[in-house]
Amino acid sequence: MASVASICGVLRELAPLELAESWDNVGLLLGDESSEITRLMTCLTLTESVAEEAVNSGAGLVVTHHPLFFRPVKRVTMADGEGRTVLRLLRAGIAVYSAHTAWDSAATGINQQLAELLGLGGIRVLREPPAGSGLVGGAGRYGQLQAPLGVAEFGRRAAQLLGIAGIQIVSGRGDVRRVAVACGAAAEYMRDAQRAGCDTLVTGEARFHAALEAESLGLNLFVVGHYASERRGMEQMAAQLCQRLVGVECFASGRERDPLVLEIAEGGVQ
Repeated sequence: MASVASICGVLRELAPLELAESWDNVGLLLGDESSEITRLMTCLTLTESVAEEAVNSGAGLVVTHHPLFFRPVKRVTMADGEGRTVLRLLRAGIAVYSAHTAWDSAATGINQQLAELLGLGGIRVLREPPAGSGLVGGAGRYGQLQAPLGVAEFGRRAAQLLGIAGIQIVSGRGDVRRVAVACGAAAEYMRDAQRAGCDTLVTGEARFHAALEAESLGLNLFVVGHYASERRGMEQMAAQLCQRLVGVECFASGRERDPLVLEIAEGGVQ
């Protein structure tokens, strides 16, 4: 058993909130710091279904990647999904914490994990914290493959490693050698990747015009899906918390699924 306050301290060690983007909403978002808990659940997004799972599993704290109250909240009622989720959690006495972009950028966070999963060597931060901040980590990562791979081969390997059926690809002007990664919706890191000498960017999602920009830059762009780029990071957070918290069972949501599915129709993929 541990207090919500003490667990928040451990979470801040894993993902210092100073690493979060200025627009983000991070930290303890719901609940009583003095509450004592024995079960903790992580998830990518706190949907109604995931909130129901938290209640039924006896979790006292949910660590969600995507924050509640991401935009200003004027009312909390049963009229919308977020309101129903919040009210259900409040009734059950469940606290909610989000590290979001702080966990993306942390030393052992999601982007570091993605870079390691893809087999990159000499991994470095794509956007460093301000000089003198004393923070370890930063936004995005980049590194080198042991040997160049063709675009299609790298895409197949990435899909296999991430456990997904397919990847959207913008093919640049050559093989994959030096790779940048930025989880979530982070096509904005294309210029950072280019400045770092990368020929490739792997991200979760990208708009049509971002794909056109990648094509114009001659950059290989691999769009793996927002869920696939971040969900494993929340499973890893549960594992890391298990190692640090005594008397608290930590587990990732078993109900959460990617809302976007690859539909197979007669004649091929639609």
